[in-house]
Amino acid sequence: MASLARAACLQLLIGLLVLSLICEACQELTLNLPSKLEAGAFIGKVNPKECFGTSDLIISSDPDFIVLEDGSLFSANSISLPADRNLTILLKDSQKHVQKKVHVILKSNLKKTAKTGETVLRRSKRRWAPVPTTIMENSLGPFPMQIQQLSSDTAEKYNITYSISGPGVDQPPLNYFYIEKETGNLFVTRSIDREAYSQFKIICYATTVDGYTPEVPLVHIIQVEDDNDNPPIFDPNVCTFFVSENSISGTIIGEMTATDKDEKDTLHTKLKYKIVGQKPLSPQFPNLFHMNPDTGAIVLASPGLDREGVEQYELLIEARDMGGQTFGLCTTGTAVIQIQDRNDHAPVCEHSMYEAYVFENTVGAKVIDIGALDRDMPETPAWHATFKIVKGNEDGAFRIETNPDSNIGTLCVDKGLDYEKTKERRLEIIVNNEEPYVLAPNSRAVSQGSCVVVVKVRDVDEGPVFDPCVYFLNIKECLPGGTLVGQYPAKDPETGNSEDIRYGIIRDPCGWITMDERGEIRTTKLLDRDAPAMQNYQCNVTVFATDRSGKTGTGTVVVNLEDENDNFPVIVESNRIMCRDKEPVCLTAVDADLPPHTVPFSFQIADTNSEWKLTQNDERSAYLVPQKDIQYGIYSVPVMVTDNAGNHGVTVVKVRVCDCITPSDCPDPFPPRDMEPYQTPNVTLGLWAILAMILGSLLLLLILITLCGCCGAAPVSKHVCDDLANQNLIISNTEAPGEEVMDPNILPVKSGNLVTSEQGAGLGVKTGGQECFEMVKGGGHQTMESLEGGGLHTLQSVKGHHTMESGRGYGQPMMDTYRYSYSEWQNFTHPRLTEEPIRGHTLIKN
Repeated sequence: MASLARAACLQLLIGLLVLSLICEACQELTLNLPSKLEAGAFIGKVNPKECFGTSDLIISSDPDFIVLEDGSLFSANSISLPADRNLTILLKDSQKHVQKKVHVILKSNLKKTAKTGETVLRRSKRRWAPVPTTIMENSLGPFPMQIQQLSSDTAEKYNITYSISGPGVDQPPLNYFYIEKETGNLFVTRSIDREAYSQFKIICYATTVDGYTPEVPLVHIIQVEDDNDNPPIFDPNVCTFFVSENSISGTIIGEMTATDKDEKDTLHTKLKYKIVGQKPLSPQFPNLFHMNPDTGAIVLASPGLDREGVEQYELLIEARDMGGQTFGLCTTGTAVIQIQDRNDHAPVCEHSMYEAYVFENTVGAKVIDIGALDRDMPETPAWHATFKIVKGNEDGAFRIETNPDSNIGTLCVDKGLDYEKTKERRLEIIVNNEEPYVLAPNSRAVSQGSCVVVVKVRDVDEGPVFDPCVYFLNIKECLPGGTLVGQYPAKDPETGNSEDIRYGIIRDPCGWITMDERGEIRTTKLLDRDAPAMQNYQCNVTVFATDRSGKTGTGTVVVNLEDENDNFPVIVESNRIMCRDKEPVCLTAVDADLPPHTVPFSFQIADTNSEWKLTQNDERSAYLVPQKDIQYGIYSVPVMVTDNAGNHGVTVVKVRVCDCITPSDCPDPFPPRDMEPYQTPNVTLGLWAILAMILGSLLLLLILITLCGCCGAAPVSKHVCDDLANQNLIISNTEAPGEEVMDPNILPVKSGNLVTSEQGAGLGVKTGGQECFEMVKGGGHQTMESLEGGGLHTLQSVKGHHTMESGRGYGQPMMDTYRYSYSEWQNFTHPRLTEEPIRGHTLIKN
């Protein structure tokens, strides 16, 4: 019992001591550091769980130091510690609102200067950073097997324990590795497949018994070294390739390669290929195929592929690693090589000679079937046959239709055969393929298949035949109706004559011709190409011929209406405008006829004395220009245009010479005919015409004088003798007749004198050497006419003076009313004889 009590007391003392140390460590921590610290250097560790339980916030009071969540203290910058340095670490629980401070004392350990004779011990290398560890894949053990030992230099000062974590430890795959805490020996527990895990990265820790970490956690790499444990694999294991027959040597057929899961770029994955088997074997070409050992390419070694002999080959391919060494791992795959057909065999006819019969005049009937044989692959272009008639079918009477499913050619007749002309037809036919021939290397040319078909024609009693079956009849236009234009006879094919054959028209859509019983063709009417109903110029007429037995044959007459030179060229635009710059006018002509009755045209002026001239522009047009300066106006220029055949006509071209800049600026270029200004014709009168005009004028003057002398006498107005006028102008203000003049003859004239009055104007005729005047009312004016020595004087009084009452007839009352005494007249006229003439005066000399 006493010993048990002493053991319990000892355990209690040890627990109190540890608790005391923990409490002191949580309140104050002293760390010995070198005088210089690099950035990121590990300084020490505070265990927050032991000091505070839980803490979610750890803060350092010195910014040169960083505290991690697990309490590890690191330097944030490069620091020099010439003396001791203090800092505080704050531990805080935000949920319980409790915090605690830990004081850290950093002591600087200055290097001691070595005294003379003293030995300085230096550490050459740290053991906490070992090289990566390598283990062999698929190792046989024994397990657990030590692969590495971790050791920290801090173990000389502290009681260090080791631990690891990461993949292979506490992460998948689990429990592959573990470490001894006291010794740092690292062990592997089982064999590892490199193809599954090529390496492991584990984290190693070196800690003190109190939880401090004097070393930075170490990432240690464990590399799994490859073992050649995987053979090559073909994927897929069977590959199919295609190659054409008759291919040349060196043709690459394809590549067949394998893969290896072992480590790349090592002997474990360096593969070699070779052909280890072939089905079927070729006795003529034992080495038909070759394989590239490095790339796996299959190459044709010999040109011996013939699809008609062998359609498919199977090759057994081997792939071996370790560079093809015998101790390498290997695998095999199958390459299937299918031979594709090429057209290296020509088709041939089943028989070399055929014989067939056909009735004459048969159209569209089957004559015979011709079969073709071909060794190439069926239903391919190299097998499909094509037939061609190379001789005996120059008229196109036969054709061949090919059935692509059976390769049979059917010979048909397209045109009726004539027994009387040919009783037998001999056709030479060749047969080919749709695809061109491909010859095998060092082989002879392909021989072409051919055959001969003899077609015998059987006689049939037939009706008359027109020869030719289509008759082209050319008729010139403008022929009168009933003109004989041709004959289209038919013959009996058996007898070869035209006796007792009647003719007629079956269909004539144009109605141009008639055909009598002798086969003569005549026109029905005048045929003019320029008529509206003749615009086609061609018509197909179907005619028939009937023999005595009633058999009928038909023919076709193609009527062509030929052009005649019945139209002369005319100018399209006959009205043209020429501006002040006298730019030439281009005249273009057209002709309704056809070549050669059209261009080239020639132009000339029809009038030899014309002021215009023509200059040829091209074969259809010419330029019209004046020969000299001409006046503005409208000119008619006759232009004669002649076609290539000599037919000509005249077109009158009207040219308006206008004072304009462009033709559109010319006002009323061509007015209507009743408004056109009269153009004086350029006519020169002869001598006799001038004499005739003079004599006619004299005769007319004589007649007028005679009529004037023969006029009857009439009453005259008051006669006044005036010797003072002296042929001077008398003032008169009369400009127009007055409105009160009713009678043109108001005053009577004296017997023996002739006085007339018109519209207020008085005329005086000298008689007996006396001067007479007559007062005539003219719109309130007075008129005096004085005849003296061949002079005539007129006096018009100012309006309002000496008005004359209207009256009718002649008599003394009217004379008395307007009588003036000689003295009054003299007093009126004498003061005005010396005045100058003014507007409204009229001077009449006899």
